[in-house]
This record gives sequence, structure tokens and C-alpha cells, in this order.
Amino acid sequence: MSHSDNIFGNNRYTKTAVLLHWIIAFAIFGMFALGWWMSDLPKEAPKQMAYDLFNWGFYTWQLAEEASPRTFYYNLHKSFGVTILALITIRVLWRFTHKPPPILSTYKSWEKKLATGAHHLLYLLMIALPVSGVIMSAYSKYGIKWFGVPFIKGLDNNDMREFYLEIHEAIGIVILVIVAVHIIGALKHKFIDKDETLKRMSL
Repeated sequence: MSHSDNIFGNNRYTKTAVLLHWIIAFAIFGMFALGWWMSDLPKEAPKQMAYDLFNWGFYTWQLAEEASPRTFYYNLHKSFGVTILALITIRVLWRFTHKPPPILSTYKSWEKKLATGAHHLLYLLMIALPVSGVIMSAYSKYGIKWFGVPFIKGLDNNDMREFYLEIHEAIGIVILVIVAVHIIGALKHKFIDKDETLKRMSL
């Protein structure tokens, strides 16, 4: 048995869990960035059949029908939101069917409680965020098209849309706070405690 095996044993997360963790993490950060950026787009603008994504010159997205920049990026946000919800659902199912490794014995009692509570709350909010977004979009007059494919028809109820918009934004703020604590904790374990916490979530 190698030294690495001695250190980790069964203390590593499965590769599937690690992969889903990082994909979802980067996707959520990307969605926050997209959400803030697209909220400033004008409601009235010329429609186009193709979009150079964020004008980066990296990829041109061809559309089946013309759309304004605001419509295009809002639909993109919704499409990615539905996709992330599916990934989070897979992640939660994987968590229930594959027991996670035990918390390191070097953790203090309060660290164990904080880590467990933060993870549970983060899972709950990661589900609530896209769900609230889907419900909000369902109450809009546009509904949801998943990458151009009709997915949910809009109910055109602006009062309910605004209500769920506020919930969606509030959940987003709470998630950012918890993620910030999560990152600070991970850095503490890496540079101060110098334990194996981060390595357990690496491929």
C-alpha cells in the first residue's frame, strides 16, 4: 500500500462526486455572473439571428429565430438553470446512494458541526435556487425554452413572477455568503491546519 493510500484510505470522495462538485460550483458562479450582467441589458434592442457570446470572439451561437440580446441571454440563463438543477438532482441522489467519507478526526467539535450544517444548508439552497428560478420563469409570459426547445409554458402572472424573483435573489445572496464561508474554511484547512481536506475533493 502506498503512502497516499495510507493517508486517504476511504477518506476521498468518489470521482463522480468530485466531478459533480466542481462542475456545479463553477456553473453556479457562472450563473451569478451571467445574472448580474444580463440584468443591465436594455429591454429594447435590435434582434439578431446569431450572437458572439459576450463578444469574446470565442463562439457564435446561431438561433432558430431572431431574438434581442436581453431575450437571448435570459433564455440562456434559464436553460443553464434547468441543466444545473438536473446536475444537482444527480449530485443529491449520488450523495444518498454513496456514503460520503467521514469528517477528518483532526477537526475540532465546532468545526465538525459547522461543516455538517453548512453542507446540509448548501444542498438545500442549491436546490431551492434553480427551483425558484424555474417557478419564477413559469409565471412570466415567456415561460422556459431549454436551449430553444419549449419546456414550460408561461403563465403571464407578473405578481407571482415578482414574488419568486425576490425569493430567487434572496436565496442567491445567502448562497454567496455560505460559499464564502465554505471557501474560507477550505483555505484555513489548507494553509493553517495543513490537513487533507482539499485533497479529498480533488480528482
